[in-house]
Amino acid sequence: MGAVPDDQASRDFLAGIHVGDLCSGTVSEITRSDGVAVTLDGFPARPLGIVSQADVSWLWNDATALEVGRRITAEVTAVDPDEGRVRLAMTATENPELWAFLASRRRGEILSGTVAAIERFGVFVSLDDGPDHPVFPGVGFITVAELSWRHVEAMSDVVHVGQHISCEFLQFDDWNGEARLSLKAMQPDPFTAFVEGLAVGQRLQGQVTKLVPFGAFVRVADSVEGLVHLRELASAPVETPEDVLQVGDEVTVVVTEIDRQRRRLALSRRQAS
Repeated sequence: MGAVPDDQASRDFLAGIHVGDLCSGTVSEITRSDGVAVTLDGFPARPLGIVSQADVSWLWNDATALEVGRRITAEVTAVDPDEGRVRLAMTATENPELWAFLASRRRGEILSGTVAAIERFGVFVSLDDGPDHPVFPGVGFITVAELSWRHVEAMSDVVHVGQHISCEFLQFDDWNGEARLSLKAMQPDPFTAFVEGLAVGQRLQGQVTKLVPFGAFVRVADSVEGLVHLRELASAPVETPEDVLQVGDEVTVVVTEIDRQRRRLALSRRQAS
């Protein structure tokens, strides 16, 4: 279904609909590309409601979730008068208590819970407050990147099932019906602490941790690494980092740039020679 032509009747109808409203209607078409078209109550001329495949249900294996002619009620997530569309989420009405709980959370809020499961892609947390999830072991979810400031070899080194933890709320993942959480946000940022007393031109000792085509990463403190660009590896030009360094080498470097906002440290081995 492409964009529909403007007409005053549809624009007047859409003017009375707002994000967060509940709308009812009848499924008129189901397509793989656009999702579900819904003829909304009060405007029978053509379907104005759209439910994307991801917003139909959190129960992905529910093959009977929708069919043409079925009556549905869904929450409005966006209104586009120019396109003549109302974007709807049935997930909001499938489990209204969970949707309302997640939608009312604010970034930076602290949520506590118990580690319910550890998977290769992250950690599920059963929250102390709020409803359960209809599919997952917990409503809270921590990606690997948000577990710790340091490099994580195994998630079980950081948390274990049954452990009670407190995390910072990052966002409402309305695709999966999850509260995305950060455990590392509850810990001091080692980069911020390290660079507080650091100055450009300062010499540091470090260990090479990784070689990449454009340079080498050097660990200069626990959980703090900086990049030595290819041109800063040696006094003479080198084609690859392997020409002058190996992983595990101890090196002396000079700080050339400190980017606190992006948490980046630029180093030079050439200037330390």
